[in-house]
Amino acid sequence: MYICKKINTMKDLKEILKRISENNASFLGYPLAKDFSYQEFAPFLDLCLNNVGDPESPSTLTIDTKAIERKCISFFANMLSTNMDEVWGYVTNGGTEGNLYGLYLARENFPNAIVYYSESTHYSVKKNLHLLNINSIVVRSQDNGEMDYDDLDQILMNRRDKPAIFFLNIGTTMTEAVDDLDKIKQIISKYAIKNYYIHCDAAFLGCVAPFADPKPKFDFSEGVDSISISAHKFIGGPIPSGMVFAKRQHRNRIANSISYVGTLDTTITGSRNGLTPLFIWSFIEKHGIDGIKMRVKKSQGIASYVERKLNEIGYNAWRNKDALTVVFNKPSEEICKKHQLASERSIAHIICVPGIEKEHVDVLINDLINESVLVY
Repeated sequence: MYICKKINTMKDLKEILKRISENNASFLGYPLAKDFSYQEFAPFLDLCLNNVGDPESPSTLTIDTKAIERKCISFFANMLSTNMDEVWGYVTNGGTEGNLYGLYLARENFPNAIVYYSESTHYSVKKNLHLLNINSIVVRSQDNGEMDYDDLDQILMNRRDKPAIFFLNIGTTMTEAVDDLDKIKQIISKYAIKNYYIHCDAAFLGCVAPFADPKPKFDFSEGVDSISISAHKFIGGPIPSGMVFAKRQHRNRIANSISYVGTLDTTITGSRNGLTPLFIWSFIEKHGIDGIKMRVKKSQGIASYVERKLNEIGYNAWRNKDALTVVFNKPSEEICKKHQLASERSIAHIICVPGIEKEHVDVLINDLINESVLVY
């Protein structure tokens, strides 16, 4: 007979907190900003914050933070070269939901379209395509993770008569590569494709790319249809979250009125987390545009430092232009585990999110040096 072990709640919580706190201090391989504190919002943990339905549509349930959510969307819409007259958006559970939403809108525009995405695309996109039952073709990637435009050209040559959905990476998972929108537009023009939709997965770089020099072409000034951004990656937060933005005309196509809650149904989930908009708005109020620029510049400086130090000890490090992700030869499993380095085949990477400082990098460098000495 199975006997349940009595749980000492406070003891277990302390052990969980200790484990997570220690691991939070040591990870270097994942895009999760560390330099945040939202303790002032602790009183809200005794309340249910439910942003049910559309952020622009009031509900009969009024325990929401929709007014703050709209402020967050408006701020980032401006950063993405648009305004709330042209674009609509909402706070999501993260990049995967934002990508699912963009692909959903694309499918509703062109039900018989084919999605084109590179082999470097985040693993969740294949799952999203399966859920939405959309036909797709995987395009080869270049060595740096960017889409292979010659391969895309060859693929489209015999499919020029079909509606197309282009899924672009604005920062791939392993190498932070950015797909070139201009080159894709040239191919669209070459084959005179009239019915197409462009979605940009800017999960990590949505808050970074607007301040790069030169700025990658990915926002609404370039004619894209939707953009997904993660908030917990560069902004930081205790709960995974994000934002999705789409041309208002696409959102209007799928809107339905729901009498039960007295609001429009326009989002993926019905009940939505009302806490994370408070975190995002707090970040905006604290940093503003100038603060985000400084944040980007500092992270780029740390990435440059990482790249140089790894090359000095023979680890063949490199990064895409101004990227916060530094790619290098995969070290031992012990090193990867200790520093929580994400790896793929023969490479690993460090992502220089806010909160990672030179002293954190130096610990890794010393471990790599010591390991090399022992192996030698």
